[in-house]
Amino acid sequence: MIKDLLDRSIEKRPTTLTFEGRVLYLVDDTERLKAQLYDGENLELTDELKDLLRDQISTDEITPAYICFFYDETLGDFPYLGLRTTNRASGETDYPVERNAVRNGGFVCSVAGKRRGKGSSREASPYAELHAGIRVVVAESIERIYNENCQNLGVLTTNDFGIIDRILAGEEIPLSEFTEGKDEITRQIIEYGGLFEFNVARLQGKVTIPRTAAQGGAGGATGAVTLEAPPATRPMTIAEKIFATHLVTNAAKGETGVPWVRPGDAGFFRTDIRFSHEYVTPMASIFFEEKVGADAKVVDADSILFFRDHLTFLDKVMSEERIEQGLLDVAKELEVKQRTFAEKQGVTLYGEQMGRQLGSQAICHSKILEEYAEPGMLVIGTDSHTPHAGAIGAVAFGVGTTAIFNSWITKDVRVRVPESFKVVITGEPAPNVTAKDYMLEILRHPYIRDGEAIGKIIEYAGPAVEALSVDERATMANMAAEVGAFTGIIAADGKSVDFLVNERGMDRARAQELVEGMQSDPGAEYVKVIEIDAAAIRPMAALPNDPGNGVFIDELGDEPIRIDIAYAGSCTAGKKEDMDMYARVFAEADAQGLTIHPDVNAFIQCGSIEVREYCRTQGYLQLFERMGAEFIEPGCGACIAAGPGVTRAPDEVSISSQNRNFPGRSGPGNLYLGSPYSVAASAVAGYVTSWTPGQRFEPVTPRKLATV
Repeated sequence: MIKDLLDRSIEKRPTTLTFEGRVLYLVDDTERLKAQLYDGENLELTDELKDLLRDQISTDEITPAYICFFYDETLGDFPYLGLRTTNRASGETDYPVERNAVRNGGFVCSVAGKRRGKGSSREASPYAELHAGIRVVVAESIERIYNENCQNLGVLTTNDFGIIDRILAGEEIPLSEFTEGKDEITRQIIEYGGLFEFNVARLQGKVTIPRTAAQGGAGGATGAVTLEAPPATRPMTIAEKIFATHLVTNAAKGETGVPWVRPGDAGFFRTDIRFSHEYVTPMASIFFEEKVGADAKVVDADSILFFRDHLTFLDKVMSEERIEQGLLDVAKELEVKQRTFAEKQGVTLYGEQMGRQLGSQAICHSKILEEYAEPGMLVIGTDSHTPHAGAIGAVAFGVGTTAIFNSWITKDVRVRVPESFKVVITGEPAPNVTAKDYMLEILRHPYIRDGEAIGKIIEYAGPAVEALSVDERATMANMAAEVGAFTGIIAADGKSVDFLVNERGMDRARAQELVEGMQSDPGAEYVKVIEIDAAAIRPMAALPNDPGNGVFIDELGDEPIRIDIAYAGSCTAGKKEDMDMYARVFAEADAQGLTIHPDVNAFIQCGSIEVREYCRTQGYLQLFERMGAEFIEPGCGACIAAGPGVTRAPDEVSISSQNRNFPGRSGPGNLYLGSPYSVAASAVAGYVTSWTPGQRFEPVTPRKLATV
């Protein structure tokens, strides 16, 4: 395999570029967007128009989940089909982009506001834009994974709005305009037109891999300067320690490790675990077979894991219209392609449960934490919620299709060591306040809402965090994705040791050895420290359309927000301790002679078969059934509009313990986020509410009346 790549001809892009095509402004104005798409109108970027640019565009809006059933150039038919805009005349929400509208419009550049590309790490989004003709993405700020996916595919990105007039004028634009300020590796990836092309040049010895400051280089953006005497060490965060031990220093000999790294150091880092799920593996396998060879073998198959977890319940919720369009058949091909590639490569596949009609063995994040991740590991996965494993003191982060497929060749991943910021939570929380409430409080902080956290590492610390179990820590690490962070991590400690011993059966001495040193040093550098008092937090809910819309539930107003659905589960909230929380609330309601409210459909979905068996041994399955909740086998589901618990109409309301509630994420209705306690209490009461130990439930009168 490597020999064939060494003989391949690879050339850089031209040093100057011109672009032929129109500019598409993704504005929060239905009529202005439609005028661009369907009437051929070219808008001018005035201050007024810039204020209308959509902020917080998620990858769910660029390519809704059902679009990702496709994994080839057909994706170019679909960019922005989920884009939400406001009809300025009526005030109603619209979804004005139709199939092929972007491609047919002849657009070469797409423009948006803050935090473009937040959410799922689906490379399908920039891939769809690329094959619709988009070559340049302009935005005020761009999310880390989406930005890297663009670079890996050859889509150019910039925060410079001045580039727009130059594109429209047909001006020759130096490629350096898009590489300025980038680290040495990212610059070369852009110059070679993508990550695979760069990696081939890397194997051929044509590229420059910068030396970090600890190696005597400058580190940072250029790596061109040599220091006479680099210091022997520096105080490091826990994440920096892990990056330091995993930096590839000699790829040919497999050597890794330097004494220290600092933010800005760029290089390739050896992975311990690489995993992907059925949304991504098929596209990655096609890239691998087309670019490397049909008979090529992945490197170290034992450290690669595949999962079928996202779509095992799809046929229960897909509309008849989409089934008639053939989308269910397209989605089923994902499973076939992944399974065939896994068998060919000898990769472990966690698929459907044998002898069961629906459900997977585990959600990928759940299984990685339950069985694989260890303190000090470096884990990559093709999902934005890969940071879940940061609960155990590992660096775990999401990557796109191109990055995972390249890691099958080299076993490493390119990273520019991010800056870190720390959230310190002190104080004694109320007994009904959970890690989810902490996260909803963090997500509404201006530092997060304004995009300052994009691409940084969030380290959770403080007595209130240390008091959390590993399951609860996983909720916080998982939702680093909603923060827009590179990853989330919590220092390993005695609870990590207990988890490894009790849940994994690991020898205690070995567990203690792994935990040793996996804490940040005194004096480690953080660009920001946010302090939160747990005692000041009350149970929270995120209002529909963004996890950052957090409010205290007791401030929602006097009129109850009636719900139609309560969905408890997903990777974020399908762990053992989450099940304990649902059961605690339901047990109290059961003792009062209550069940799930008659107007509410309640669903509980676990993250793995291990969690299901835990529920069985604890007697929770019988309790859930007695209460009238439907227990669902492991897997993703309503959280990606692919299982029971989705809304069916715009006027339906649901509350969920999942991690995000972007438009269309779980159906067309309004989705509130809450803790496991709050979701269970709301299911009983029939409206969005919180729970207090020993409370008397006051369900609203059954209707069906108009939803508030």
